[in-house]
Amino acid sequence: MLISCTELMEKIRNPNLVLVDCRSYKDYSQGHIPGAVNLDFFYYHWSDTSKDGIKAFEKQMENLLSFLGVTKDKTVVFYDDVSGMSAARGVWLLMYFSHKDTFMLDGGFKKWSSLGLEMETKTNGFKPGKFSGKVNKEIIAGYEYINKKIGKVKLLDARSKDEYNGIIIRAARNGHIPTAINMDWTLNINEDGTMKSLEDLTKMYNFSKDEEIVTYCQGGYRAANSFVALKMLGFKNVKVYLGSWGEWGNKLDLPVDLNQN
Repeated sequence: MLISCTELMEKIRNPNLVLVDCRSYKDYSQGHIPGAVNLDFFYYHWSDTSKDGIKAFEKQMENLLSFLGVTKDKTVVFYDDVSGMSAARGVWLLMYFSHKDTFMLDGGFKKWSSLGLEMETKTNGFKPGKFSGKVNKEIIAGYEYINKKIGKVKLLDARSKDEYNGIIIRAARNGHIPTAINMDWTLNINEDGTMKSLEDLTKMYNFSKDEEIVTYCQGGYRAANSFVALKMLGFKNVKVYLGSWGEWGNKLDLPVDLNQN
């Protein structure tokens, strides 16, 4: 799920590579990896996980990935400033559509630039194609599913402790989903921007591999990073709650908790 800067260097001229810079266009325009196109995933926030909402999400993402030029024969690499949340969201998204040849650049642009590797400033145009993929419902969760499963699945809140405890309020209500445990996604990352080693991640996520785990945050980005970390460790049954607190905290009929873990 990760690709190193060295490994990417070997693929960078491959015509079957789609390299996606997930940072802001401002950052992209100041310097990026040669050949990269810019797609800031934060523009595609989604907070409706009803059945119709998920169908609409799938349609929009199919259109977006077609515009991006993703086809079955393409290797897709996403990168961020670090091994970050938008790049992880891209990896999760392609896994959702069963596209296996997808990676996050380990360390992101921070690591790439620290190694003194080649950069460019010109904007690269998209080369649209026709994307199609088989939806994998096993790695997504909606609010109805979670509401039924509270107490039966492990809920992992990837937000900051202040968001989890309700000190920072980013929805109609503060707090967290009942029974959720808080593990800030930034704990997945080393100081140099790379993902922590499997050994370090194993110590953090000392859970049973038999458990079903659902990650969430505010909008499903930080949760995607925690999803990637768990999948790297070999957890089989992991889902991302796409709507996350941005949806849950604004639905007044859903339960919330303020107790600290």
